[in-house]
Amino acid sequence: MTVKIIAEIGINHNGEMELTKKLIDAASLAGCDYVKFQKRTPDLCVPEQQKNKIRKTPWGEMKYIDYKHKIEFEKEQYDKIDEYCREKKIKWFASVWDLPSVDFCSQYPESTMKIPSALITDLELCRYARSKCKTLIISTGMSTEKEIINCVKECNPDVIMHTNSSYPSKIDELNLSYINYLKTNHPKKDIGYSGHEYGLITTFATVAMGVKWIERHITIDRTMWGSDQLSSVEPSGLMKLVKGVRDIESSIGSGGPREVIGSELDKRKSLRGT
Repeated sequence: MTVKIIAEIGINHNGEMELTKKLIDAASLAGCDYVKFQKRTPDLCVPEQQKNKIRKTPWGEMKYIDYKHKIEFEKEQYDKIDEYCREKKIKWFASVWDLPSVDFCSQYPESTMKIPSALITDLELCRYARSKCKTLIISTGMSTEKEIINCVKECNPDVIMHTNSSYPSKIDELNLSYINYLKTNHPKKDIGYSGHEYGLITTFATVAMGVKWIERHITIDRTMWGSDQLSSVEPSGLMKLVKGVRDIESSIGSGGPREVIGSELDKRKSLRGT
């Protein structure tokens, strides 16, 4: 199976459709399989004590709930996203943060949804998303092993993503060896990696460890305003990411007993005569 590469736009579009199209263009050009968004119902997802807090934004100071509504795409925008992704020949899906968002995403033909790390303990949401999609992905950040096992039992996900939920993640806290643990304990599941660290080397390492899915946040410019921009990959980095993943896949080979193959045959003949 070729590694599936997800370019997470998330909320890095800042509510702007033209910026969204540029991010889709970057992911499509790089050769990613998917772009991913985050779908929320702000009135349900924002805690009551946070709703009226004042936040500084590029559009001036506003209540946090008003900011969340401003950057939340609705059907008009997602219809445009759906059409544009089909034009660019790249699939899209979203992380779902509440039950209405599951219903919203189920309107579209790409039957894939993701439960974000923050919500794998919301078993009602996990079960409901499972009932509404063909491919269900969960992320394991900020969770105990017991919480992860409970989620897997309740919703039977297709993909389990290892991740560290800090933005950006510290390299010495990535614990990539957990990928091997997941592969051993969930042999019938696809195991993936969602990275929030600086750089690409550690993400490349997960390909050699056998992950089937990779996800990285993307941005046009890491200095842009927004909570996820700094730990995201810019377009040039995204090109390097996809090429690196594909090169590693190609280099791994089939294993088994050593054989003389390819260009080695000519070298063997010139140096050994046989």
